[in-house]
Amino acid sequence: MWYFLNVIFNILNKKIYNYFPYPYFVSVIHLFVGVVYCLVSWAVGLPKRAPMDSNLLKLLIPVAVCHAVGHVTSNVSFAAVAVSFTHTIKALEPFFNAAASQFVLGQSIPFSLWLSLAPVVIGVSMASLTELSFNWTGFISAMISNISFTYRSIYSKKAMTDMDSTNIYAYISIIALFVCIPPAIILEGPQLIKHGFGDAVAKVGMTKFISDLFWVGMFYHLYNQLATNTLERVVPLTHAVGNVLKRVFVIGFSILVFGNKISTQTGIGTVIAIAGVAIYSFIKARMEEEKRQMKAA
Repeated sequence: MWYFLNVIFNILNKKIYNYFPYPYFVSVIHLFVGVVYCLVSWAVGLPKRAPMDSNLLKLLIPVAVCHAVGHVTSNVSFAAVAVSFTHTIKALEPFFNAAASQFVLGQSIPFSLWLSLAPVVIGVSMASLTELSFNWTGFISAMISNISFTYRSIYSKKAMTDMDSTNIYAYISIIALFVCIPPAIILEGPQLIKHGFGDAVAKVGMTKFISDLFWVGMFYHLYNQLATNTLERVVPLTHAVGNVLKRVFVIGFSILVFGNKISTQTGIGTVIAIAGVAIYSFIKARMEEEKRQMKAA
């Protein structure tokens, strides 16, 4: 379900950008639909709303800010370049994670783990050099998104609480929505009022425009919700493999649906990068497993 919803989200999202290129506004809609979904779920008691206090709020705000920045910059990249290319760049996330763990958290990262990241960097570089849809906006935005999501995972570890993942993700979505609204109004508000909405309605009609925005928001929220719930239920190795396969799925489906022409070098680079992420994920997950067994012993 996580893959299925993710693939549909990515395809519908790109289709919207093809006729409505306003990533800041669309990012707000993604979060807004999710927040409404959470509020309705809480109202009917599925799940029961977990109480929030000021200490927990202090812990969740940095997570939500990083989530918001990562989300918006991913969307700026999706709007600017091919979906498959954004996901290839986002395969660099483990590299940023390892760098942050070593240099920010002061954890020592074994040499084998650094070595496994070399193919990821080489593969992404190869894919970038000959990507036909390449532009700097798409590339830099995806890179900023990598850094934001890396910091999100660091802050998430600090904010680990007894609250269930569904409630935590709901609170993060609400805070992130408030973070995303001001830049959307400042950067895209005047253009949207002048011709953005009018152009979109003229191209696809009011009904399709509103239903596309509603469904893309629902798929965004539900795939993130399922990803968070899956994390809670599986060992690190299963999750690591799952994440790598998700990228393969999304890249493959987006190339099929949009008929993106990709050069041989971009194709080879993407395969090398994904293989590197797979190797890194296996090593990292095995280390986590050994740590858990030592603790249990």
